Amino acid sequence: PRMDYDEAMSRYGSDRPDLRFGMELHDITDIAHTTEFGVFKNAPMVKCIVIPGGSKLTRAQTDALAEWAKGFGAKGLAVTKVAKGAFDTGVAKFVNPIASALLERTGAQEGDLLAFAADKPKIVHRVLGELRLKMARDLQLTPSTRFAWVWVVNFPAFEYDEEERRYVSTHHPFTAPLDEDLDKLETDTASVRSQAYDLVLNGSELGGGSIRIHRPDVQQRVFKLLGIDEEAARAKFGFLLDALRFGAPPHGGIALGLDRIV
Repeated sequence: PRMDYDEAMSRYGSDRPDLRFGMELHDITDIAHTTEFGVFKNAPMVKCIVIPGGSKLTRAQTDALAEWAKGFGAKGLAVTKVAKGAFDTGVAKFVNPIASALLERTGAQEGDLLAFAADKPKIVHRVLGELRLKMARDLQLTPSTRFAWVWVVNFPAFEYDEEERRYVSTHHPFTAPLDEDLDKLETDTASVRSQAYDLVLNGSELGGGSIRIHRPDVQQRVFKLLGIDEEAARAKFGFLLDALRFGAPPHGGIALGLDRIV
């Protein structure tokens, strides 16, 4: 099976999703913004996961999870338990007004625990992505299958570096953008996807690779986007640009890590 990077991040909070377990991330930003809970109301994104049977966790254990979450950049971790068609403990008083919508959106059942993250998307995905793996381990959830393989494809080609205030390559500057995204290089850089791919098994990346840029005009556009002017590109990568002008064929590959497989 194949899964787009965006879908992997949205549903599992990770670009190497472990598909042996459920606990997918539910986007509740729209209904969370209708509450009077400032933490939810003012957050760019609010998501949650449903931990099956998680209501058996004690207050000390859920408090410990909140501290644990801080290690991944969160300010904390809001939780509540499903009890008699409503919510009990934690942030129950803030979410009970949206209980019916929340239960419908998440499919949470009696005895489940809801864990919420409210922050920038990058932090929300990281915290909940790690939390679902931790809960699977801690609660010793039975995996749905022994091996869950997936190709993760269509990674973002570039990401914005806040410190340097410029775009940098997500992988490296020789990764080919998707053909249909070439027109967005200069106008919508953040949405350009690359011809890169990872092979993932049970939440571990066994290997990855990409199709390389084989057109000199595209390579020069990418260099320029990354702040490498024509003179610098010629000094650093003149050999490559010359080679591409002779008609390099489309090429790429994949590297598998024997140590990862072991």
